[in-house]
Amino acid sequence: MYRRPLQSAVRNLINGTASRAAYRKASDQEACFARALVACQLARVSPPCSTPCRTLHITTQLCNVKETPQHTEEEVGAFTKLIEAMGFTGPLKYNKWKIKIAALRMYTCCVERINYDEFFDKCTLPDTLNSWFLVAQLHVWMCLVRMRQEGRAGKYMCRYIVHSMWEDVEQRSKIMGIDAIHRKEALKVMTETFYAAIFGYDEGILSDDPVLAAALWRILFNRQCEDPKQLELMVEYVRKQMQYIDALDGEDLLLTGEVKWRPLVEENAQSILKVVTPTYNDTGL
Repeated sequence: MYRRPLQSAVRNLINGTASRAAYRKASDQEACFARALVACQLARVSPPCSTPCRTLHITTQLCNVKETPQHTEEEVGAFTKLIEAMGFTGPLKYNKWKIKIAALRMYTCCVERINYDEFFDKCTLPDTLNSWFLVAQLHVWMCLVRMRQEGRAGKYMCRYIVHSMWEDVEQRSKIMGIDAIHRKEALKVMTETFYAAIFGYDEGILSDDPVLAAALWRILFNRQCEDPKQLELMVEYVRKQMQYIDALDGEDLLLTGEVKWRPLVEENAQSILKVVTPTYNDTGL
């Protein structure tokens, strides 16, 4: 007879203990869920749909796959700053005459080492002086982007790359028999197109592929491209070309101006990883 009251008391004690444990567990889950809701509201995200709590990690730092070393600006004296503010160029790291020759060579690489017929065929461009100029200015722009990273000497070289381009365009228009009035009007349009292209391409190379594709569609294709594969081909070409010339040594470019462009259609994609180092003699030629 004494076992029944004892068993009943033990059963009530066990049930009470289990009820308190379940209550504490439910309370803990509700508190955890409440903390998650507060964290979600602070982070302006949607509330979680399940009760398990996870640590919310928020960061504003952008992680790059490969950190590109930043070129430090060359320090110059007060006199050099004064004469450059007046429009002159102060002393440079290398001889100015050698830099001018290297600039002419780099521009020559933009017009003689490019298969323009392949560009006209793959991009469905008419074989005209304007189409030639659009392809040439794309490669000139890539050279300008690379040489601007070389400080004052690189910027000085950029001026003569652009100067060589306009000299060549004018000579080609004369050979084609364009009269002086139409040649002047065409050069004015080309000048506006070139400086607009610099801003458009700069924005594209610093942004994602759709922005770069939009710049190529406006400038290179003159808003006439209806084939997305052509835009994809040119975006890939610009990206790999910039990756390739960024890997070239800046001192070699300043002394030689030699650039060997990647082909429009790459047969071996892994070959881009191997950069050919240019050679020059003791005088930098």
